Amino acid sequence: MKNTELAFVAAFLAAAPAPAQVLRVQEMNTRQIAALDRARTAVILPGGILEQHGPYLPSFADGYQNERLARDLADAIVARPGWTVLLFPMIPLGSGGANEIGGKYSFPGTYAVRPSTVRAIFMDLATELGEQGFRHVFVVHNHGSPDHNRALDQAGDYFRDTYRGQMVHLKGLIGFSDCCARRNALLGPQGIAEDGFSVHAHASEHARLMFLRPDLVDQGVRTAPPVTGGDFARLVEIARADGWPGYFGAPARATPALGAIATSDDAPLIAFALKVLDGQDASSAPRLAAMMLGNPAILGVMERSRAHDAETEARQRAWLKAKGLE
Repeated sequence: MKNTELAFVAAFLAAAPAPAQVLRVQEMNTRQIAALDRARTAVILPGGILEQHGPYLPSFADGYQNERLARDLADAIVARPGWTVLLFPMIPLGSGGANEIGGKYSFPGTYAVRPSTVRAIFMDLATELGEQGFRHVFVVHNHGSPDHNRALDQAGDYFRDTYRGQMVHLKGLIGFSDCCARRNALLGPQGIAEDGFSVHAHASEHARLMFLRPDLVDQGVRTAPPVTGGDFARLVEIARADGWPGYFGAPARATPALGAIATSDDAPLIAFALKVLDGQDASSAPRLAAMMLGNPAILGVMERSRAHDAETEARQRAWLKAKGLE
């Protein structure tokens, strides 16, 4: 990606509130929505799982990060002459909280739904948008569970195959990040070692929240002990142990400056989204879910989570059947 493209997109990361071309669907009436030029309107669907992030971050940590990315993406799109953004309200649902890594399916702060529920919700929205003639849709939903990501990918594939448009789950794509040289420079060798291999609530994620919502970060993070693993299999062992605090890595190493850098890492992803509006086909981009499921330790966690979800669904269906509702 050219440096000029990255510089153009990065300029929006500290932008003022979005101009009038960013329209919030909940504030619009039928006539206003019907008048939108479908060929020059991009729909943004932001989402955020309610998921525990340990004792120092709010359960909606993902949502706050996704709100920022959605805003920055909207600003970049409407900077192009003639383009409008139709921004949807946050959808506070997702599947596969990180507590499932250790088989802890109930954990304070996580309120997840099944992957099939995520897929159904976004397929239903895809149908509504497709039937109304929209053809450019971006899903902004940063969460690591592979089955969660696969559900969003499948909703996008349905939209493409059915309505011949593009519904792109941006955070489900691989290879659109400036990570990690600038972050590592701030963390330093000892911080990098303490953070280790991490997939959830590590130094960078705590830093993002310090930058975006410092009012919601518990100050106890300054003395948070590191929870360090070398690979995903080791993280599973750590998360299975009694007393796991709900995070991995070294939250105490987080700073607002690191958070600003981590937030700006989304610039290449925004630049890719702009190329999609210019006609680039996103369907061939490598997907995060497929990569993750190639790891036996991750696949094992997913298989156990799927079995748990199946038990939950069976229990719910049995109740519905007993009540004559199914």
